[in-house]
Amino acid sequence: MQFTSEQRLDDGVLERAFTLGGIPGILWTPASASAPLILLGPPPLGLRKAYPRLVARARHSAADGFATATIELPGSGDRPPRPEAEQARAALRRAMEAGEPVGDEIVDALVLPLVETAVPEWQAALDALMPLPEIGGPVGYAGGVISIGIRLAVVEPRISAAVLFAGSLVPRAMFEEARQVTVPLHVLLQWDDEGNDRQAALDLFDAFGSAEKTLHANLGGHTGVPQFAGEAAARFFTRHLR
Repeated sequence: MQFTSEQRLDDGVLERAFTLGGIPGILWTPASASAPLILLGPPPLGLRKAYPRLVARARHSAADGFATATIELPGSGDRPPRPEAEQARAALRRAMEAGEPVGDEIVDALVLPLVETAVPEWQAALDALMPLPEIGGPVGYAGGVISIGIRLAVVEPRISAAVLFAGSLVPRAMFEEARQVTVPLHVLLQWDDEGNDRQAALDLFDAFGSAEKTLHANLGGHTGVPQFAGEAAARFFTRHLR
């Protein structure tokens, strides 16, 4: 891992950009030493476009005593495009514009290769981040493509708790993986999310094998998550990571 830039934000949070095997990422650390780490799963928009919401989440987490880090998803931002994903997105747009149901083959082509590539990259990022002196304690995962969070929660023992956003298409195979998830979960669901299958989100929540799982559902569309929902997620991490 190579740090490429550094700046101190006005609330004292240290923001450092880095690259890891050519993958861009950002690390935010509070002034306190040896903070637990939360991995911020970005939306598939690219880190530059998603930066305002990511840094806002990072600053709130730093105020609670957590370090946070994110990395660019495969095919997003400045990373090379994934032709198969572009084809799947085009098929998805055609189906939605025609008012047709989105078939399993489209969802699988869009999501499963992304999961297969992204999860090992997140694990490599953890390998690089955990030895840093400013990082210490358990690790949480928050947000992002929910299927990536599911796979990470199953295969990565360093993940102790997760906040998942029920707002993306989920392949049927991931429902089986969800049954293997055992870490505490806090799932956010926007009831009127225009791009989400509400019943599928409820079925996925039901499938999770965690003994402690909470569904926090609010009225409103995809970008209408109320502030108090974020505060509830922050309390969840404080309870499980500190």
